Amino acid sequence: MELFLLEHKKLWRRAGTKISVFVCFLDLVVFGCILSFQWFNFGSKVDFKSNDYAKNFDGYAAIRDRQEYALSFGGDLTDESMQQIVRDYQRMESIDAERAWDLIDWVIINDWMGNLWPELHEAESYQVNISYFEPEKLTDFYGRRQLVLEKYLENNNQTGKEKEYLLQIDEKVRKPFHYGWIRGWQTLLSITIDTTAESMALFLAVVLSTLFAGEWHDNTSSLALTTKNGWKKIAAAKIATGLVFTVELFIMIAICDIASQLFFMGTTGWDMPVQLIKLIAIAPMNMLQAEIYEWAFTLLGMVGFAGIVMLISAAVKSNVLALILSLAVVYVPTVIDPYLPFGLQKALSLIPLVGSGTDIFRTYTFHIFGKYVWSPYLLITVPVLIGIVCMPFAVKNWARRMKA
Repeated sequence: MELFLLEHKKLWRRAGTKISVFVCFLDLVVFGCILSFQWFNFGSKVDFKSNDYAKNFDGYAAIRDRQEYALSFGGDLTDESMQQIVRDYQRMESIDAERAWDLIDWVIINDWMGNLWPELHEAESYQVNISYFEPEKLTDFYGRRQLVLEKYLENNNQTGKEKEYLLQIDEKVRKPFHYGWIRGWQTLLSITIDTTAESMALFLAVVLSTLFAGEWHDNTSSLALTTKNGWKKIAAAKIATGLVFTVELFIMIAICDIASQLFFMGTTGWDMPVQLIKLIAIAPMNMLQAEIYEWAFTLLGMVGFAGIVMLISAAVKSNVLALILSLAVVYVPTVIDPYLPFGLQKALSLIPLVGSGTDIFRTYTFHIFGKYVWSPYLLITVPVLIGIVCMPFAVKNWARRMKA
C-alpha cells in the first residue's frame, strides 16, 4: 500500500497530469456540459436568420419552458397526441413561427413524419413536413414504425435469423412511448457522453504513457532494482496507480456532467424510450437506462485503454513514442474506418474507446459460433477484457527491459 501511495502521489505531481486533468475538465465539463446547457446548445435563439450559435444565455429557463410544453400533451404518445402536437405546431407557426421553432421538437417530429407517412410528402413543397401534413391522416403510428423497422433491416441485408433475433429484442420495447421534451436527452446520449468517451483517450494517453517509459526518461529505472521492493512490486504499484487514476478521472468528469444535467434538465423525461431519439432503435431502454449504459461503456473503455497504454509504456523507453503509439491505437482506426469493409469496421470497434456507446441506437450484430450477438453487448465487455489481458504483459515487458 505504501508503494502504491508513493507511485500515485508521484503521478499526480507531474505537470503533465495536472495540465491534462485541467484541460479535460475545462473541455468536457465547462464547455461540453455547463455552457452547452446554458448557452450555445439550449439557449433561446437571438435571431433565427443568424447562425446556430447566436443564442441567449438563458438555457435553464428555456429548457424548463420546453419541458413544460411537451408535458402538456398527456404523457403517452398515441395517434391522437401525435396529431395534437402537429396541429398545435401549425397553429403556433401561423402566429409566431420563431416561437414554434424554439419551443417544439419539430426537427425530430418532422423526421418521424417523413419516415412514417412518406405518401403525404409533396415533392414540390418548400415547407417542412410538420408545417403542412394534415394531422388527421397521421394514424397507425406504431404499426407504421414496425413496417419501417422491418424494411430497414431488409435493406440492410439483415434478414432470416438475424432479422428474427433483432425483432425479438425490439419486442421488449414498451408501447405506447412516454412522450416529453426529447432534444436534451438526444444531445446528452448522442453527443455529450459519446464525445466524453472519445476525448478520454487523449488525456489518458498523455498521463499514462509516461508511467513506465518515464522511468527511462528520468533516469530512475536502475534505482528500482536496488530498492527493497524490486521490479515486481513496483510494476504492480504502477499498474494499480494507472487504474486508480483512470477511475478518478472518470468519476470527476462523470459526477460534474451528471450534476450539470440534473441542474439544467432535472429528471424530467428519464422514462421516455430511446426510440423517441431514433425511431427504428431496437434497444428496450428508457433514457436513464441508456445513460447508465453509455457511462458504463465509457468507464470500461477507459479501463481497457489504460491497460493498452500501460503495456505500450512498459514496452518502449521513449515518452514521445509511447504517447504516439497510444494515440495511434484509437485514432488510426478512426481515420481508416471509412475505407475498410464493414465487417472489419465492426471488429475495430471492439478496441477500447474506438467503438461508441451510441450503438444502442443501431442494429449492428456480430456472428459468433453460429449465434448473432447485438453489438452493445460486446462493446461493453470486450474492451475492458483487452485491457485486463494487457496488464500482466506490461509487467513482464518492463521487467525484461529492466533486467536488460
